[in-house]
Amino acid sequence: MERRVGTISRGIRCPIIREGDPLADIVVSSVLEAAESEGFELRDRDVISVTESIVARAQGNYASVEAIAKDVKEKLGGETIGVIFPILSRNRFAVCLRGIAMGAKKVVLMLSYPSDEVGNSLVSQDQLDDAGINPYSDVLTLEQYRELFGENKHPFTGVDYVEYYSSLIREAGAEVTVIFANQPKEILKYTKNVLNCDIHTRVRTKRILREAGAERVCGLDDILTSSVDGSGFNQSYGLLGSNKSTEGTIKLFPQECTDFVMDIQSQILEKTGKHVEVMVYGDGAFKDPVGKIWELADPCVSPAYTPGLEGTPNEVKLKYLADNDFKDLTGEALKEAISRRIQEKEDNLVGDMASQGTTPRRLTDLIGSLCDLTSGSGDKGTPVILVQGYFDNFTN
Repeated sequence: MERRVGTISRGIRCPIIREGDPLADIVVSSVLEAAESEGFELRDRDVISVTESIVARAQGNYASVEAIAKDVKEKLGGETIGVIFPILSRNRFAVCLRGIAMGAKKVVLMLSYPSDEVGNSLVSQDQLDDAGINPYSDVLTLEQYRELFGENKHPFTGVDYVEYYSSLIREAGAEVTVIFANQPKEILKYTKNVLNCDIHTRVRTKRILREAGAERVCGLDDILTSSVDGSGFNQSYGLLGSNKSTEGTIKLFPQECTDFVMDIQSQILEKTGKHVEVMVYGDGAFKDPVGKIWELADPCVSPAYTPGLEGTPNEVKLKYLADNDFKDLTGEALKEAISRRIQEKEDNLVGDMASQGTTPRRLTDLIGSLCDLTSGSGDKGTPVILVQGYFDNFTN
């Protein structure tokens, strides 16, 4: 019988993961038990996705604010440091900021505006227009910001991040000055030692700062790239991708985990005879249309995946074929014509009008976003996602 269902995304419930747990074995058994319980079978090219959080937890990849402070002090001198372009997040940055401030005598906090890099807003664009402020050129002091815009609480969290971050710095024992600017070199009027906290624009920011005369420049990806007094670390991303564990500790992005995904793939093949793909996923790459927040606060969607997930989709647009190439056909004749076109498509459709409107993103970004939306970030208890039929098309 012809299959009537395409892509299916299933959340797989797992035990609570602790440091040292044999995670690959737990993932494999959880997926196989779910299949038996729910009455479905694994197929070739199914995708098993594991959230980065439980990978890092199993690795025990944690660090304290004291470890952050020690590394910051060593790399940036421990005096006055500029902390620029942080995202506005209690989960993602607040604990890191506490550690950063503990490693300095004074922090000059430079916030981008009207929003941070991932869309968390300090003020609205309409407020800027009403005040006659140009965010690309105007630099505001804290006093000017308050006079123009007053208190601005985040619409989702209810937090005034300007005051919140300032208080965190003071509580850590450092002085704080707050400015608002979008040009990296503005910070050099206050200090030549800079920690730039942007995620996806970090390479450009570092280049601009160095060319403008900064003496010491680090990104979050340069802090905790190796262990400090036995702490966790991430050689590639440092503090990027970390989030709050406790008030005094963070969970870092998982360390190298290619062996982990390959182990799961091998175990599934041995136990079922099916060749599945496996990936570790973090934040999805999508934007909230109401809050204007771009979800991707991790340095990448997937830090590790099996080779079969390399590349981008190679798809034709069914509605284009139906409205153009086969506009005179209907019913079974239309179905057969489109099926033949799919079966005969070239391996690379770049530039082919029949592929216009398909999403030219990487497979791992697309599948990771699907998995992030499926698992959520709360109490669903499904840190593993099984995606079936993703690589199907109209002919399967």
